[in-house]
Amino acid sequence: MATNDIVLEAKGITKHFPGVLANDHVDFDLHKGEIHALLGENGAGKTTLMNILYGLYLPDSGEIQVDGKPAVIHTPKDSITLGIGMVHQHFMLIPVFTVAENIMLGDEIVRNKIVLDQKAVAKRVRDLSHQYGLEINPETLVSQLPVGVQQRVEIVKALYRNAHILILDEPTAVLTPQEADELFVIMHELTKRGVSIIFITHKLKEVLAVADRITVMRDGKVVGTAKPKETDEAKLASMMVGREVILKVDKDPAKPGNEILKVDGLKVHDIRGLEVVRDVSFHVLAGEVLGIAGVQGNGQTELVEALTGLRSMAGGKMWFSGKDMTGKPPRPITETGMAHIPEDRQRHGLVLGYTVADNMVLNTYYLPPFGVHNMLQPAAIDSNARKLIEDYDVRTPSPYVPVGKLSGGNQQKVIVARELSHPVKLLVANQPTRGLDVGSIEYIHKEIIVMRDRGVAVLLVSAELDEIMALSDRIAVMYRGQIVATVDAAKVTREQLGLWMAGAHPEE
Repeated sequence: MATNDIVLEAKGITKHFPGVLANDHVDFDLHKGEIHALLGENGAGKTTLMNILYGLYLPDSGEIQVDGKPAVIHTPKDSITLGIGMVHQHFMLIPVFTVAENIMLGDEIVRNKIVLDQKAVAKRVRDLSHQYGLEINPETLVSQLPVGVQQRVEIVKALYRNAHILILDEPTAVLTPQEADELFVIMHELTKRGVSIIFITHKLKEVLAVADRITVMRDGKVVGTAKPKETDEAKLASMMVGREVILKVDKDPAKPGNEILKVDGLKVHDIRGLEVVRDVSFHVLAGEVLGIAGVQGNGQTELVEALTGLRSMAGGKMWFSGKDMTGKPPRPITETGMAHIPEDRQRHGLVLGYTVADNMVLNTYYLPPFGVHNMLQPAAIDSNARKLIEDYDVRTPSPYVPVGKLSGGNQQKVIVARELSHPVKLLVANQPTRGLDVGSIEYIHKEIIVMRDRGVAVLLVSAELDEIMALSDRIAVMYRGQIVATVDAAKVTREQLGLWMAGAHPEE
């Protein structure tokens, strides 16, 4: 690619936050019609860089050029004016508005100075969507669209504002495999028509499959740029983490034992009173991993909350180690031998202002040796924390640092250490590697298999299909609050699971 093909260039971008150097003299460029992937761990600085390019942050130093000219970007409006569009991981759409209304919001066309010209907008949306292979109906309510089509709306919204540079932030995080494949086709179609794309993701396979160039960031710096044919997953992971990473889950065949968890006819309502878990039945055996696959938002969160006592059951029964635990609160469930890695570690797994040591006894502080005669025993809590910090490789300056000061991966290790350090019969792991870098993912995966091989029953809930397939012995697929299929993990394809996740019924 010639230098004069560069449509966006960032030079020497530096950005400080209190106590953190997020970007350290970062150089990055984007050529016309290319897909340039940006990889990095949590905290590597890639999102900060993109937020600077989109006008959400101001850099402390450095310069930005767009189409070869110096660019002053203070707000997202400045970026949009320069032809930069961004599709965020969490879509910025209003569900009760139509596609056309969402797309025109903030850039309305009016007739007679007072009336919104929705027909003109609808026509332009149809023309754009047809031109770029993003077929959408402008009159449809966004709430009625599948997630993959909502993402198309976000892309058309950027194109509607004449974007020729598109930033896609973790665009496949909420998509089925089929929707992800469709997105990649769309991305290539966009580049054929002159659009340049910055693709932020943590999925190495996707990067190698779709990118023209790959830039890796670590600790706020660019550590290297390569073309897919010059690298592989192992090399990219090593660049991201700074050491060799074992990406393949190494496990022996499962040796299932007795039934540990049995769920029959479970029904659960959400906070609106709507039934989001509908007549779900399954079981988990000692020494196996049962994976629950599904696109996020199909009842998995409420299912786990009901099983762990955090949400009331509207119907059905649950047995744990042969005991009827239906409707029991969290403490007796935990005391029976359940460990829980929650979906949101900061809201439901930790007290961020408490120390690492205190967080490691959140569910056992009242029991000896940590609590005696209703009095906390600091020496025992300290000894426990130091042992677990060493055993689980928690990177912290001290047991007495507030856990909120640790990185996401180390916060997750604190939870894993706490939950797995007492006798466990059942491990419920909900999105255990969400937002973690490849090094932390490697560690969590290893711990899950270690527990399985010790005879622990594992219920794994994850929106990451590769994770489900790598760890599970059996897989149950959840769609719209129901389990639509349960299969042997070794006898099912990724494509078949993806179809069931999208609502296709299993063949009889």
